[in-house]
Amino acid sequence: MIAYGAGLRVSEVVALHVADIDSQRMLLRVQQGKGQKDRYAMLSPRLLDVLRRYFRAIRPPGDYLFPSWRKEYHLSTASLQLACREAALRAGIRKRVTVHTLRHSFATHLLENGTDIRIIQVLLGHSRIDTTARYAAVSPQVVAATVSPLDAMGQKAKPAKTAARR
Repeated sequence: MIAYGAGLRVSEVVALHVADIDSQRMLLRVQQGKGQKDRYAMLSPRLLDVLRRYFRAIRPPGDYLFPSWRKEYHLSTASLQLACREAALRAGIRKRVTVHTLRHSFATHLLENGTDIRIIQVLLGHSRIDTTARYAAVSPQVVAATVSPLDAMGQKAKPAKTAARR
């Protein structure tokens, strides 16, 4: 849920500390992500609710949100990938699903819902916009529903979307 709900990489998910959850500002702090960069990711109310229930049920020992069976270590990326594949199989999904698929879907769904690609770039922690553009696939349904400029000729222009109205 964190990979899809916040767009985190598998290595960033497993390395989260309990203290990285900022419920006051609704942010997740990503420490030393790819390229040893720190950043903030979004924390949706739904994800926060799930994380709170998880924390109450598990009471993870130590600092890590997802601890390993070895003291002072976090869950391995391989363990999370395996859990993701098993969850997909239990859900009846036959396509290959990885934690990265969830991150990719996060970006694609934001783009399809009208989020500016520069915001998606920041959320994913990319330094280059062309990297983000590779993640942001557009579904055939969105392509089919897009109005051609030819068809829009002669129609009254709609006001452009602004960040405040999103």
